[in-house]
Amino acid sequence: MATQTFPIDISAYQPLNLDPTQPKLSQQQKETLQHNIQLCRDVIIFFTATGAAKGVGGHTGGPYDTVPEVMILDGLFRGAPDKFVPIFFDEAGHRVATQYLISTLRGQLPAEKLLHYREAYSKLPGHPELGLTPGVQFSSGRLGHMWPYVNGIAMANPDKIVFCLGSDGSQQEGNDAEAARLAVSQNLNVKLIIDDNDVTIAGHPSEYQKGFDVARTLEGHGLTTFTGEGEDIESLYHRIYQAISNDGPMAVINKRKMSVGVEGIEGTPEGHDVIPVDAAIAYLENRGHKEAVDYLKSISKAKNPYTYMGSTEEVGSNRNIFGDTVVSILDSMSEQDRKDKIMCIDNDLEGSCGLKQIRKAYPDIFVSGGIMERGNFLAAAGFGMEEGKQGIYATFSAFLEMCVSEITMARLNGSNVLCHFSHAGIDDMADNTCHFGINNMFADNGLEEGDETRLYFPGDPGQMIACVKAVFNDPGLRFIFSTRSKVPYLLDSNGNKLYGDNYQFTPGKDEVIREGSAGYVVSFGECLYRALDAVEQLKQEGLDVGLINKSTLNVVDEEMMEKIGNSPLVMVVEAFNRRTGLGSRFGTWLLERGYTPKYAHLGTYQEGCGGLWEQYPYQGLDPQGIISHVKALSKGIN
Repeated sequence: MATQTFPIDISAYQPLNLDPTQPKLSQQQKETLQHNIQLCRDVIIFFTATGAAKGVGGHTGGPYDTVPEVMILDGLFRGAPDKFVPIFFDEAGHRVATQYLISTLRGQLPAEKLLHYREAYSKLPGHPELGLTPGVQFSSGRLGHMWPYVNGIAMANPDKIVFCLGSDGSQQEGNDAEAARLAVSQNLNVKLIIDDNDVTIAGHPSEYQKGFDVARTLEGHGLTTFTGEGEDIESLYHRIYQAISNDGPMAVINKRKMSVGVEGIEGTPEGHDVIPVDAAIAYLENRGHKEAVDYLKSISKAKNPYTYMGSTEEVGSNRNIFGDTVVSILDSMSEQDRKDKIMCIDNDLEGSCGLKQIRKAYPDIFVSGGIMERGNFLAAAGFGMEEGKQGIYATFSAFLEMCVSEITMARLNGSNVLCHFSHAGIDDMADNTCHFGINNMFADNGLEEGDETRLYFPGDPGQMIACVKAVFNDPGLRFIFSTRSKVPYLLDSNGNKLYGDNYQFTPGKDEVIREGSAGYVVSFGECLYRALDAVEQLKQEGLDVGLINKSTLNVVDEEMMEKIGNSPLVMVVEAFNRRTGLGSRFGTWLLERGYTPKYAHLGTYQEGCGGLWEQYPYQGLDPQGIISHVKALSKGIN
């Protein structure tokens, strides 16, 4: 393997063959494992820290933690390849560094490629994707999806043992409970190796889920469990030996602190995310990796060089503005009203969805619900069943797909839920395809009769504030979307903030951002400022195209539809899935009303390229992509 430009000598890895019939490690095997564990942990610290240095983020603690069990499994795969399915199936996709490391150790991925962890076009995204990265053997998707999938792998390979690396976080998902029951009922030869570090993004399960215990839960489903210290290599090996020496589903549960041995991070939720550069430097200096330290110090963050017309350089985080605005509304309520009428339920993503502000301000109406999107949504809906009460619920937009049936249940019961699905679209998504929030229109799946479900995607921080205030007390299901990325403030044609202090949001009403005689671009959310830049450029080139902000996604504004329907062309620009997004409906709405402008719609249509802002030009949704499509659509129009 090529290591010329990689500053840690990965060739120092000592391949080890382990005999699965051997109950104990020899002293030499133990020493070799300890050597490999330390080397691989150093490598993981280093190359994940390059993601922190470049601003593309990542995750360090999970893959760092599970190195001991991964090294043992690697030895077993080498020692008895016919006994196992030699794939490191992992429920926690954010532990992707494990997959990249293994690909390198197997000679399938050059070591220098690790230096481009999570970069755009590097094919090293934040979750493993089958067919994208050399050596990666599966796509992990989201938490709770891998074990059920592995059950099927075991059914397809009845004469082999299949391993699934798990975590206490993924075990909170309802999917895993179903997977456990199937594995037990069919006596599948699935062996779970679970990292039980008592840490998730928002805190410690032992504190926010006091009744939850991984071992007891699995034993209740009928699995045999072997619990011990994950850092005790002899105990860890012997427990894995016990699991593979017996048929049927079993779980090896490994207790350890997250990021054990990493100063300042050990045992804390901060270890879940990518290690800060300064902490990585301190760790690597202590380990004597001077070249790796020098490499980290030489990295500078890449910045999108593009300057957008029609919006400010100042940006704001709409996902956090959601929480700030809700807190301002709660401030105006009496303590008794808040307690009686509001319940906010988090899905372990409070810091990413703006709910952290609510927890800090009003902990008495806040529930740390853990990693249980479906059940938590229904709990919020149940609280909001009574008139005058409402649940507040938030998670990532990618997980909206997991809640579609629960959304229907809430709708049928007339529940009042204010939902915030952040990380919508594709902007700043180094986690890549499995975390794209592009099927958000699935929330609008009710029948037309009497349906009050509303989907909102504000275009900038000012509109987000006004939107939350306007719809907070509305009945029914309200979905407000925001992006992972920060967005600028939109400007009117005079250079003033379009959504200033005096702006009032009107649900269901589309808004003219720029007038245009040659037709209109219709957009929303973080696509809006990009579309505005494109429209401004087109106007300068003599093509007078206008721009409409359709911030209420699922309601037809008849007045605006008449206006744009009678124009020469209409093009919807969105980051949602081209197959399921606004554009897939908008053309039908036009035709139903007898309007026949030239029509097109742009959306996300291919798997991601990694990186941050680079996702937009890759999908043809950047200003230049919009301009080229508008010009093509306008050809032949007099």
